[in-house]
Amino acid sequence: MSFELSLDQVSRTFGSRRALKPLTASVSTGQVMVVTGPNGSGKSTLLKIVARLMRPTSGRVTWRSDGKELGIEASRTLLGMVSPDLTLYDELTAIENLAFFSRVRGVAGTRASSERILAELGLAGRGDDLVGAFSSGMKQRLKFAFALMHRPRLLLLDEPTSNLDEQGVLMVRGLIEAARNDTCIVIATNEPEEVLWGDFVIKLGT
Repeated sequence: MSFELSLDQVSRTFGSRRALKPLTASVSTGQVMVVTGPNGSGKSTLLKIVARLMRPTSGRVTWRSDGKELGIEASRTLLGMVSPDLTLYDELTAIENLAFFSRVRGVAGTRASSERILAELGLAGRGDDLVGAFSSGMKQRLKFAFALMHRPRLLLLDEPTSNLDEQGVLMVRGLIEAARNDTCIVIATNEPEEVLWGDFVIKLGT
């Protein structure tokens, strides 16, 4: 299944403040689009608009699968997102967090599948530990488990290597390369190394 994301003159204002200047761009399955720019240029705002968590003030965001336009109901099952704004539940275990988010998405999830992806992300044997006891880097890895466990067609990564050590950064790079053949990927970052991961780069605030 091919997926295409199209942005047509998408912008966002909050009152009199322009958070995102009009942007036109597109990215499809097999491609990685990197969005960069100074703080306050609208990177996180853009990803929220793309994820359909926020409406643009003007312009249009279109999702297509095999050429067919998709409605907002497709967001739950086709979208994977890693973001500083994603809240994990400290009072639940890693397995319980993944089970909860699977139910919210309306997709099937089993303990075995959760344990498998936790192992892939370097969290083997930690599924029954409370997330409140996790380090910030471990929580970032768990966010990737949440984003990838249902094999999304659109993957949005806002500051993807935040709180990760060198091994974790290499893990993220490997995940992106493994996912890109079946996934449309958008990365928001100011990290010079991560900017190089894209097939093309959108610079905001210029």
